[in-house]
Amino acid sequence: MGVLALIVINKAGGLIYNRTFGDGLNQLNTNDYLVLAGTFHGVHAITARLDPRKGLTNAQYQQQQAAANGGVAIPSRPEPSSGLEVLESENFRLQCFNTLTGTKFLLFTDTMQANVDVAMRKVYDLYSDYVMKNPFYQLEMPIRCESFDRKLNSYIREVNNSRSI
Repeated sequence: MGVLALIVINKAGGLIYNRTFGDGLNQLNTNDYLVLAGTFHGVHAITARLDPRKGLTNAQYQQQQAAANGGVAIPSRPEPSSGLEVLESENFRLQCFNTLTGTKFLLFTDTMQANVDVAMRKVYDLYSDYVMKNPFYQLEMPIRCESFDRKLNSYIREVNNSRSI
């Protein structure tokens, strides 16, 4: 089985969407999904603040980069820490995509699933096209959009079937 589940968390840490696509995960009740969303939001916020370069000025950072690049200084600003992006266990892989608005997409996949970032991008594209362009959808509220559900199920079925061939 390829893609196992999708969870969408709003910027405040609230669960706004969850869907299970396979039998590879234990069945959770609604309260468990709410706890999972809130816990992941907190862990993501903590890991976003973890930075091994803490305390370095921009000049010190550029000197370190120049030393690492053979003495060639490449002028750049250090990227801000993005938080937890991938969590992998022996049973599943959790990939997190954090949008610019703070919405987090958590995709649970099999550990052998390839191109998870491509699948995540397609899920985000479907969200953009069918949820965000829906005039009846209110931001930060639970996603209840039948066209999004249909297109998402169709895409995930396609991904899971292509993997089993």
